[in-house]
Amino acid sequence: MALSLYLVVIIIVAVLVLTLLLAGKGDEGYQNATKKNTVNLSIIYIVVILISFIAVGVYIKFVN
Repeated sequence: MALSLYLVVIIIVAVLVLTLLLAGKGDEGYQNATKKNTVNLSIIYIVVILISFIAVGVYIKFVN
């Protein structure tokens, strides 16, 4: 179970870092135009991560 949690955290962090790296590339006009989208995507990641941790906590609490 712990291995699965570690793998999920590693995958989430890797995807977040790669997304931010890709968002930083491109020409100047593109970077300015996508700044709001990058912020929105980051907020979505944060919310999904929090909900995932809560779901895992609830699962561990009530299933085990």
